Amino acid sequence: MIQSATAGLSRNEGLKQGSPMLFGTIAQALADSSTDRFSDDDYEFLKFHGIYQQDDRDQRKIAKHYMLMVRTRFPGGVLSGSQYVACDDLATRYGNNTLRITTRQDFQFHGVLKSNLRQTMKALNDALMTTIAACGDVARNVLATPTPATSPLVEEVLARAADLSRLLAPKTPAYHSIWIEGKELDLEAAKGFVDPLYGQNYLPRKFKVAFAIPPLNDIDIFTNDLGFVVIEQNGKIVGYNLLAGGGLGMSHNNPSTYPRLAHLVGFFEPPHLEAVARAVLTIHRDYGDRTNRKHARLKYVIAERGVEWFRQELEKRLGFALQPARPFQFTRQGDLLGWHQQLDGNWFLGLFIENGRVRDAEDYRLKTGLRAAIERYLPEVRLTASQNLLLVNVKPEDREGIDRILMDHGVRTNNPYSLTRLASMACPALPTCGLALAESERALPGILDSLEGLLTELGLAEQELIVRMTGCPNGCSRPYTAELAFVGKAPNKYQIYTGGNEASTRLNRLYKDSVKGDELLGELRTLLVRFKAERQPGERFGDFCHRVIWSETAPAAH
Repeated sequence: MIQSATAGLSRNEGLKQGSPMLFGTIAQALADSSTDRFSDDDYEFLKFHGIYQQDDRDQRKIAKHYMLMVRTRFPGGVLSGSQYVACDDLATRYGNNTLRITTRQDFQFHGVLKSNLRQTMKALNDALMTTIAACGDVARNVLATPTPATSPLVEEVLARAADLSRLLAPKTPAYHSIWIEGKELDLEAAKGFVDPLYGQNYLPRKFKVAFAIPPLNDIDIFTNDLGFVVIEQNGKIVGYNLLAGGGLGMSHNNPSTYPRLAHLVGFFEPPHLEAVARAVLTIHRDYGDRTNRKHARLKYVIAERGVEWFRQELEKRLGFALQPARPFQFTRQGDLLGWHQQLDGNWFLGLFIENGRVRDAEDYRLKTGLRAAIERYLPEVRLTASQNLLLVNVKPEDREGIDRILMDHGVRTNNPYSLTRLASMACPALPTCGLALAESERALPGILDSLEGLLTELGLAEQELIVRMTGCPNGCSRPYTAELAFVGKAPNKYQIYTGGNEASTRLNRLYKDSVKGDELLGELRTLLVRFKAERQPGERFGDFCHRVIWSETAPAAH
């Protein structure tokens, strides 16, 4: 058993100190068939390997049924057609027969049993995929704009995201030893291991990195610890504006925790990209709070020490000064859906995936249809930060065949849904997430049914409302930048937030606290009736709430 944390430090810090290779007793637990779960200590180590131990909360009254969630790491959300087919196989064979697209452009496999875990991990590796650092106190998956035709710079930015992903990955040999070779590590040799970037203790908490190309903010770049805004001139990347200190997680009734948007720090040229990323990460490593994990994100370091302190510390580590930030503007978020032509003459198809869940349901056999189309034509697959899926680099002559296969499975490539539904997201929440306080993924479709009916009744059916729902305040579906958000407070009780904007550059604010699920529509009716009566010409719902409602009800944001 690894010892608990040193006095004053959190328990997790002691675990990392005691096992700097991040192996714990995972290998021994895998060999033990007498139990279906890992120890509480190994639960923490598994995260670094891209795995969360969960249980089916629908079954808790009977008994705890343990299972694992496995999360991939796809920089920019990019995977090949053959890799998609391999993921589909694993979801069928070892998971719950669904694939879950995350808001960080990954896949999650839910329902994997401990007895099948190593086979799942090895199969991913065999298909040249990895899960390391998809979770844990390290840099998570690097986000980047995935959509062809939005900018001629997309492919170059995706390549930079892949470069950074490799740079920021932990170097422990434990991952390969446990999951690929199936061996226990030499404990004596492991004692002296120090990761060259993270050190012995890794980071105080997770660290999120993203790229965006204005004017499209399709990855909510201000919500990341570290953001790179692409600055282009004459069709070339001349540098990046640096954003730092974003993050949305918070805790109910704890005012020392709060969502915060990243601050614009300055500009630098392309050759310095990796050095800047490394320097920002090590500031978090060296100054983040290791005594309180709820206060351990980079956003609190910058909020409390100040942006000027952060800039000076960064420039000291870099050995050069940042330039003043270059002008840029984001105008919208979201994905291009349907068929669109790429700059190279090929085509891509954007498919709306409700709440990111790729599954079959009665006459809508999305999982089977996608598998058939991708297996037949092998397009590149890209996952978006809005939980949608793109089929990329489709030859013109293959469009009709893809359409036909999907239509045969009840999937229409024109995405025939309301604008509001197309702009919606939810986290998984119950029954798999141990942090969930209320329903999210299972509740949002019904809430949207009612909301769409209300919008139609009020003559607002053509309005797009960016709606997001989460089962707890940690904000995995990025609710705090939405025009309208529901945040789980307790079983069947939600907070309502309003006032985000179309470009995802503004935090919303708390409108109502502890609203029962069956009372949400009544609260929305009051808001929307007022919106229809008092809105300015062309004004969006979020901008109306920002202009009118905030001035009456909401406290200041961070």
